[in-house]
Amino acid sequence: MLLLFPGQGSQKPGMAKDLAAAFPEARAVFERADAALGTPLSTLCFEGPAEELTLTHNAQPALLAHGAAVWAVVQAHVGDRVQGAAGHSLGEFSAYHAAGALPLEDAVRLVRRRGELMYETGVTAPGAMAAILGELQRPIEEICAEAGRSGVCVPANYNNTEQIVISGEVAAVEAAMELAKAAGAKRALRLQVSGAFHSPLMAPAAAGLQEALQAGQWSSPRVPVWSNVTAAAVSDVTSARELLLRQLTSPVRWVDVVRNMAARFPGTTFVEMGPGAVLTGLVKRLAPDCRTMTCGTVAEVEALLAS
Repeated sequence: MLLLFPGQGSQKPGMAKDLAAAFPEARAVFERADAALGTPLSTLCFEGPAEELTLTHNAQPALLAHGAAVWAVVQAHVGDRVQGAAGHSLGEFSAYHAAGALPLEDAVRLVRRRGELMYETGVTAPGAMAAILGELQRPIEEICAEAGRSGVCVPANYNNTEQIVISGEVAAVEAAMELAKAAGAKRALRLQVSGAFHSPLMAPAAAGLQEALQAGQWSSPRVPVWSNVTAAAVSDVTSARELLLRQLTSPVRWVDVVRNMAARFPGTTFVEMGPGAVLTGLVKRLAPDCRTMTCGTVAEVEALLAS
């Protein structure tokens, strides 16, 4: 069994509310997260409003807390079956928590700070992101390089073979969207984000994130965590912190992450821990021989425990 943790965009009001009501372990996670942050994160998750929950510095700890709450409920039952973990962008931090590398309080404070830094950087260095959907007749790297004449533009998320997110300065991203359509993209959609995540425009946030990474009480992960940056398994703290810092300005190589995990554990089950089913949807395309399950609600938890 391999655990997957979603990234920003999967949050929604009402997330984990049923879990906290049904399971004392889940409720305790949100109580600890509220205390660590000094703010009622649980209320924001359970009740909204959506516009406040979606803010980067709220969405990131909210998603980590939901994933941690699910893990707290199922860990005793499935922990010995877990072979590794990964997460998409913010979700990689959740994966390290589940792997025992970072205590809950340190993890929620770290991703709260990460969200603040990313938001602040997006205000001072405005940028854009866009999803490019469909099969392209030329490499996305080539398209970004051509659009880069108008400013910074890079691939940010390699989600699957027909879904790539680009990031950078607004004019360059818009130019790349037009070039992608000309190269056969079915659609090119601007994303509602507060900055050019996973691009060089995030570099001003690096010093603050490095400080926040160093502040946590890290331990070696009990199972390997696959890195967004290298798509390789990580088992030591030094590499974990270094790669989480590099992730800020590097693309998320999700295609390679999933394929590498599936190659190491053929026919395994990928379980998405938290709200939604974005990652399991991608796995079905990238590793069709593997099983998938979602685990974010009471019903899904019960299904996992019964499996």
